[in-house]
Amino acid sequence: MFGFDNIGKTLLVLGGIIALVGLFFLLLGRTGLGRLPGDILIKRENLTIFFPITTMIVISILLSLFFNLLRRF
Repeated sequence: MFGFDNIGKTLLVLGGIIALVGLFFLLLGRTGLGRLPGDILIKRENLTIFFPITTMIVISILLSLFFNLLRRF
């Protein structure tokens, strides 16, 4: 069964993964993604709607390329 050692290691690994994902998003924000032409931003008095259509297409292409490269090795 699970002992405290295994739970502690699992939590440390999950915390590290969450920290890496957070760092990735911080660096991704500096690249300009989210402000590309084709991203829709609607601002009203009490409402803001954001549709990052172009950003999602770019991320999808990059992830597809990355995972296809991983599958080949």
